[in-house]
Amino acid sequence: MRTLADIRSTFLNYFKENRHEVVASSSLVPANDPTLLFTNAGMVQFKDVFTGLEKRSYTRATTSQKCVRAGGKHNDLENVGYTARHHTFFEMLGNFSFGDYFKEEAIYLAWNLVTKNFALSPERLLVTVYHEDEEAANLWKKIAGFPDHKIIRIATSDNFWSMGDTGPCGPCTEIFYDHGESIAGGPPGSADQDGDRFTEFWNLVFMQFEQQADGTRINLPKPSVDTGMGLERFATILQGVHNNYDTDLFKSLIEASTELTGTQAAAYRHSHNVIADHLRASSFLLADGVMPSNEGRGYVLRRIMRRAMRHAHLLGAKEPLMYRLVDRLVEVMGTAYPELTRAQAMIKENLKLEEERFRQTLERGLRLLEEETAKLAPTQALSGEIAFKLYDTYGFPLDLTQDVLRSQDRSVDLEGFNAAMAAQKAAARAHWSGSGEKKDEQVWFDIQQEFGASEFLGYESETAEALVQAIVVNSQTVAHLSAGQTGDIVFNQTPFYAESGGQEGDQGVIHFANGAQARVLNTNKHLGSLHVHHVTLESGRIKVGETAKLVVNGQRRQGLRAHHSATHLLHAALRRHLGGHVTQKGSLVAADRLRFDFTHTKPLTAEEIKAIEQEVNLQILANTAIETHLMAAEEAIASGAMALFGEKYGDEVRVLKMGQCDGAAYSIELCGGTHASRTGDIGLVKILSEAGVSAGVRRLEAIAGIAALDYLRSLQEQISKLSFTLKCPSVEIPEKIDLLLQERKTFERQLADLRQKMALGGSSGTTVAGLKQIGHINVLTKNLVDIPAKDLKPLVDQLKTEVKSGVIILTSVVEDKVALVIGVTADLTDKVNAVDLVRAGSEVLGGKGGGGRPDMAQAGGSNPTEIPAAMAAIEAILS
Repeated sequence: MRTLADIRSTFLNYFKENRHEVVASSSLVPANDPTLLFTNAGMVQFKDVFTGLEKRSYTRATTSQKCVRAGGKHNDLENVGYTARHHTFFEMLGNFSFGDYFKEEAIYLAWNLVTKNFALSPERLLVTVYHEDEEAANLWKKIAGFPDHKIIRIATSDNFWSMGDTGPCGPCTEIFYDHGESIAGGPPGSADQDGDRFTEFWNLVFMQFEQQADGTRINLPKPSVDTGMGLERFATILQGVHNNYDTDLFKSLIEASTELTGTQAAAYRHSHNVIADHLRASSFLLADGVMPSNEGRGYVLRRIMRRAMRHAHLLGAKEPLMYRLVDRLVEVMGTAYPELTRAQAMIKENLKLEEERFRQTLERGLRLLEEETAKLAPTQALSGEIAFKLYDTYGFPLDLTQDVLRSQDRSVDLEGFNAAMAAQKAAARAHWSGSGEKKDEQVWFDIQQEFGASEFLGYESETAEALVQAIVVNSQTVAHLSAGQTGDIVFNQTPFYAESGGQEGDQGVIHFANGAQARVLNTNKHLGSLHVHHVTLESGRIKVGETAKLVVNGQRRQGLRAHHSATHLLHAALRRHLGGHVTQKGSLVAADRLRFDFTHTKPLTAEEIKAIEQEVNLQILANTAIETHLMAAEEAIASGAMALFGEKYGDEVRVLKMGQCDGAAYSIELCGGTHASRTGDIGLVKILSEAGVSAGVRRLEAIAGIAALDYLRSLQEQISKLSFTLKCPSVEIPEKIDLLLQERKTFERQLADLRQKMALGGSSGTTVAGLKQIGHINVLTKNLVDIPAKDLKPLVDQLKTEVKSGVIILTSVVEDKVALVIGVTADLTDKVNAVDLVRAGSEVLGGKGGGGRPDMAQAGGSNPTEIPAAMAAIEAILS
């Protein structure tokens, strides 16, 4: 028996031998098509190659592409487990020609592979072609020798493919397998074509034309080929079964679930099918970075997970089941898809967490559903209001409720469900309108109500394709934005981190598919879930509905990641060295610096700062992986994770573990920001300052990564300049500076002495030059130049000793500023107050009053030309 693994390898090796490049499957999250929720076909990763936007080193390729169809217009979720061929996750085998070979070689390669390599009998095969494609019909006659009755012409769009309303398109030809007359059903195109007798297993698309906006088609200069063969469906043919769930891979997964639940596969066929299928979809989505949430791709993943978990409940599983099946899945698919093996532990952790949480609400929801259906007549539909209550209160997606009711032959009143949903939105709008938010925020509420939350892809990628959902200018939605205009853009998904939790928003560029380009100046978050890109359109013109490539400034993001991760390590180090009372009170995470506020009652000593910085950098040098886990908020906090100040946490949180200490994580915190992958990526942390910001709150400022390297390089340059200037090796700079400072003090003393001698010029031991009497008081007045104010007081003291009894008045002009100092000998202070005298002079000099003691006072002024008038005012008081 040919296993799925054997079929996959045979297909890829066959085309490799025929000069095709074997290309690895792309992610389930499309990188180049924002209109798709998930990759749903093999050609998705080659879309830009087919349209000419991208050039690759090969012109023919082959893949086994992992695909998911469980949301949007490609949604098979409700049928999965109940039909023979529907899946949420499936593998699409394909071969592609990018302007290389066309119809003849494509048909030959397909025919040769299925009849020779896979040994299918030509008698069992027939094909369909588009009714206008006579070329393909004739090639089937030539290559396969088919008569006309085995070449069925189809006139519908089933056999004509197009990429969109405009662009590449062309006819298809499909290959069918006839299981024989014992199986009910007719050939394609017949009245009973939906039977199981004829199975379509390979579709060959011939991209031959380009659809124009006016409805006309023109020939492509380089027609191409895109084929798709469903691996699971083809395996049923080669293994001689009629149900995909009877093939070897599914039998292995179902065997594992029967062993763990102690149930029989046949008795619970639908439940085991659902679990096997949803296990694959959930595991591969988790491996590709999708996490369960209440929005976008995460919501689809949660629906898939919870649907499987409900069936595990039906099987009587008392403990979480899904995560225990992951090892078997990795065993059978890990070789072909190594990402599954790499993410094995993470997949199990998330499946277990989700099932534990869902089991807590499942029984209550099922009890309500049972109570409500008991009130209904047989086959009567469940009210939409109850279905909405299950969705809104118990986290039951609508399709899960429909799945539960299927066994009762019941449906849901979808009109009532939609009405209840609309009523809730209206109530939310009314509540928000009265919440006190700024009036201009109404525009964001309207956008959120229409489109839901933005999907953030930035944990895994710094680029993404996205769709413009709304453009806002001056708080109003607009249809267009033209070159030179500044506005805000909301996309369906984005790699740009929106400012929150202290981390600054991302910057970067946006390349629109129509050639326009915008510069992202900042990214903000509105209403907690909308990522809003504040942009300047540098060229072109854009409108709502445009597709674009969003590119984050990677160098800036690297700096943000380093500084954000550094705050976590600093927080842990502060708590370890200062005590458990330390908690975060705010932070700033920028690309070139960080600021961290924390509770502490006294300044840090130099030794404490050194020890904290040393410990953080030792953690960085250890270069341990930074782990991210998705957990329930209560569980995360109970496990010891620190909640950051200012963050708002939902039911689920991202828990970051950094570093190692005594066999445990050095830091465990809840955080939604972007972070380094390993501690070594932080590079280096340097604390620049520590200071108080308010009572009981201190602040550290630090730098990390390239910013720290730039800082140290700048210090090195300054040291080199000092070394050159001082003419000494760098290690001798401190000693040389100490020597220079001592010499300076000596020179300053000598200079002060010289100034004093110059100021006292003309004095003798008994007669002081310039001394005069006002009334019975000796008064000495000297107007000096370039004598600093600090040197005037010693001069006054010296002159007082020489005068014996009297008043000394000194002024000095330095750089157009006047210093005034007045001294009064001790025998006169009961008659004359130096403070009164200096204030009188200061008022004339344009000063602010001055002050001092009765025997010594000083003041300043800004009007040197008024010195004579100031002296006159002082002498007037003395007289």
